[in-house]
This record gives sequence, structure tokens and C-alpha cells, in this order.
Amino acid sequence: MSPFKGQTGLKRILNAASYSLDGLRAAFLGEAAFRQLALLNCVLIPSAFLLDVSRGERALMVAVCLLALIVELLNSAIEAAIDRISLERHPLSKNAKDMGSAAQFVALGMIAVVWAVILLG
Repeated sequence: MSPFKGQTGLKRILNAASYSLDGLRAAFLGEAAFRQLALLNCVLIPSAFLLDVSRGERALMVAVCLLALIVELLNSAIEAAIDRISLERHPLSKNAKDMGSAAQFVALGMIAVVWAVILLG
């Protein structure tokens, strides 16, 4: 068992929330792509509430925006872990980073497709 898994109950929940906020702070301060995506979400999410769409469509529009933030957090985590292991160029490191980038590309494409289908459909 991991020595980092000692907390239970409310203390564990508070610790987890603190770690999550630390992660959001690190992403916002250290990752330009995360800041850009956060800014895009600051425009898109309120816009979803101003548009004349159904509740389901609005929920989907907001969900895909938040999903792209999640993907960017995971992509940044992959990049940080790879860089922690070694800054040396290696084909497997490149593949891992490229796949994380591809995941974000797909997530951004999903935003575009969902918004286009709802607004133009």
C-alpha cells in the first residue's frame, strides 16, 4: 500500500480538493494552451446560455467545452511526466506527446462540430 494513501473520510476529500486546485493553478500559470482554452470557454459557455437552443443542446455545448479543458489537463500531465523522465529526444516520448496533442485536436474539433450542428442544423 502506498504511504500517500493514508487519509480517509473528510480529510481525504479536502486533500483531494486542494490537490485539484493546485493542478488547476499549475496548468493556468504554466500552460499557455490551457489559458487560451480557458479564455475560449469564458466566451463559449456564457454564449451557450444566451442562444435560443434546447436545454439538452445547451448542456452538450457546455459539456464539449469542459471536455476540452479536461483533455488539455491530461495532455499537460502527460507532457510533464515525459519531461520529468527525460528531456532527451526519444521516439516513444515524441509519440506520447503527439498523441496527447492529437487528443486535444480531436476535442477542439468536437467543439466545432457540436456547435456547428446545433447552430446551423
